[in-house]
Amino acid sequence: MKRRIIFISILLFLVTLASGLSYFQFVIKPEMIKRFVLAALPPAPSVAVTAPLVETWEPRLPAIGTLRAVQEVDIAPQIGGVIVAARVESGEDVEKGAPLFEIDNSVEQADLKNNLAVLKNASLALDRQRQLIQNGNTAKANFDAAESARDQAAAAVERVRAIIAQKSLTAPFAGRVGIRKFDPGQYVSPGTSLISLQQLDPIYVDFPVPEKSLGVLSPGQRVDVEVDAYPGQKFHGVVKTIDARVSQESRNVLVRGQLENMRKLLRPGMFANVSVVAGAPVKVVTVPRTAITYSLYGDSVFVVKPASPEAGGAQAATANGNAALQVERRAVHTGETREDRVAIIDGVTPADTIVTEGQLKLQSGARVRVDHAAGLAPPPVRPKE
Repeated sequence: MKRRIIFISILLFLVTLASGLSYFQFVIKPEMIKRFVLAALPPAPSVAVTAPLVETWEPRLPAIGTLRAVQEVDIAPQIGGVIVAARVESGEDVEKGAPLFEIDNSVEQADLKNNLAVLKNASLALDRQRQLIQNGNTAKANFDAAESARDQAAAAVERVRAIIAQKSLTAPFAGRVGIRKFDPGQYVSPGTSLISLQQLDPIYVDFPVPEKSLGVLSPGQRVDVEVDAYPGQKFHGVVKTIDARVSQESRNVLVRGQLENMRKLLRPGMFANVSVVAGAPVKVVTVPRTAITYSLYGDSVFVVKPASPEAGGAQAATANGNAALQVERRAVHTGETREDRVAIIDGVTPADTIVTEGQLKLQSGARVRVDHAAGLAPPPVRPKE
């Protein structure tokens, strides 16, 4: 009886020991190995995320243009001579007909006096011949010769007066003059530019547009212009003219817009970022520029989704304290770009969550952790196309 009890006790001990070893081998040990493996994994990279926005955009045609004056001339003399007076200062606003320069005309004034005396004598001679021919005391040929001499003298007077007028340079239209290049006392030859004159209000902006956009262009459409000299400020105008031909070299058509410039802020020759409003407003899905990954194989974004068990699942989140999230690379079809946002034609919806920072360390299926404190602040002056 005593031996039986000892045998049963030893058997129970062996069964308990075998059960404990089995439980450790098949339950505890795999769990420990899994925990050790997960603890050895690198932490999930942190990323900044955002949701696509639905915005209302007016269809626009972006272009690069140059500002041009409506009227622009270089004031130059037709006849050479010495400048005796400069009636205008550099950068001054002048009215139409305002005197600008006077060129020495003393020789022409003397010629004018001589020609006026000749004209007076020829007129008196013509009057005497007219009285004589009325009384029948002279031949008609003498009267015709006297009349011809009077006309020649009058033409000589007009010629000298025209030369004197050409030596007095005036503004052909109202505008602003540039920097004066000559001062009184200097000799100028015919055709030498003395000063430039520009009409600044209104002002033109010329810009090329691809021929494929001709169907949506028409005179009267609104034009918005930005220049580097005044960041953040927009100038508004309308499409004035569309060129009658398309360039064979670039396949672009030249478009001219007209802008109001009452404050004279815009100057001819300025570089301009032009945007033509070419249709009614439409709703588009947009994302930040930083969310787009550009490559030769197409554009893509990383969409954040709940992690699958194959990617680590809840165990990874428990072991490392990371959110149980992973990313999926998704191809997108991008549209127009405005400042720091890009329109997405297809590929994402407003319900998605996309990565805006940290894409360089990601691949499709990678685990991630969302850092809500991350995010680049947009610059005061947004980038332009």
